[in-house]
Amino acid sequence: MGRLRAAQHPALRLRFLEERSRGSWDVRAAGEWRKFAGWPELNTKAALAVLPEVLARLAADPEAVVGQGGWSTVGELLEWYRERVMRDRKLSAKRKASVKSAIDCHLLPRLSSLPLAALNRSAVDQTLMWPLQETLSPSYVRLILRVLTMAFKQALRLELIAEDPLASVKFTDFVQARIKPKAARLHVMDAGQLLATLATRFEQAPLEGMLAVMMLAHGTRVGETRLARWRHISLSERVWLIPAENTKTRTEHVLPLTEQACVLLRRYRAIQEAKGGDPVCLFPGRDGKPISDKTASAIFSSLGGGQWSSHDLRKMARTGWAELGVDYLIGELLLNHAMGFAAQTYINTSADDLKLDALKRWHAWLDERGFLAIHGGTGAVSSVSRFDAQAAPVVARSDFRELQKERL
Repeated sequence: MGRLRAAQHPALRLRFLEERSRGSWDVRAAGEWRKFAGWPELNTKAALAVLPEVLARLAADPEAVVGQGGWSTVGELLEWYRERVMRDRKLSAKRKASVKSAIDCHLLPRLSSLPLAALNRSAVDQTLMWPLQETLSPSYVRLILRVLTMAFKQALRLELIAEDPLASVKFTDFVQARIKPKAARLHVMDAGQLLATLATRFEQAPLEGMLAVMMLAHGTRVGETRLARWRHISLSERVWLIPAENTKTRTEHVLPLTEQACVLLRRYRAIQEAKGGDPVCLFPGRDGKPISDKTASAIFSSLGGGQWSSHDLRKMARTGWAELGVDYLIGELLLNHAMGFAAQTYINTSADDLKLDALKRWHAWLDERGFLAIHGGTGAVSSVSRFDAQAAPVVARSDFRELQKERL
């Protein structure tokens, strides 16, 4: 292994690997040589630029972490974080795609060659934030900044960098524009027309209509809904259990089923059974697995015609609950929003009954505006599918949860 040193910089040396195509920059402190960056990732000019900062850090703390991750540029750290995110099984495919897009399309093109030691507020503002805000929405620029700060936070947590230069950085340091929530594109006054549209689609394409109706009826997210399986539903217990791995908050979500919801599910199950087989998924794709996020998006593009999205159904449900006088915390529980410790402590065992009461009121309100025509009302209650005939006897909901875990 070869070494190069410059007389004017005795505390710095470059060590070559055997093939001499790669190497490492070492710094001498407290009588020892320590690697702080790789070569040629960090060229000579950049190494000399960061050397004073590295020496100062080691002078203050000889045990300080210096380049333990082997990175010399922001780009190397971002590439490490992207790989880590893509291999994290706890993250949804949508979240992974969002992080990858932010890194590949915006962060790497602008920050890839920037030395880690040169990253500060000024560099972020001039190189990233100010150019981006000229062409992108404030909310998307904020998302990009968050990916950048999360990458550095994770690297520091694992002691791969000595300090986080973005620890105290906030979006408002760069952009003062207030980010307003997107206005709802569906209002409760649109319920009649919306339900008429969904009723027609349910008759023409049951899967597409059912996906939208279940979201409107329960305020669920599109991902939570499209991944539903029949084993997650108990009509005898009148409960829909959404496993933690299918939710955005990564917490199990349990929704009580009203009479209308049970009738709707029976009707939909009978339609599936009439096509043959014993369906596993509520919304099966061609391969028998749940429809993809892309397919679900296409369904709502067709249903909404560009006028509204799947998320607008969730917003409409939330607004409807509020106008019906549903308690705020119960509404948050139904939406499965992440809640603070104080709120969770406040909620007691009566929450299940309160959630059911809220959904009963909501579905009765929807019935008056066309929901009844979709689920079929009393006429559908007497129709029994094989799903009902094979239903398990009534058990406690905690037992139902355990049963689902055994089946997963």
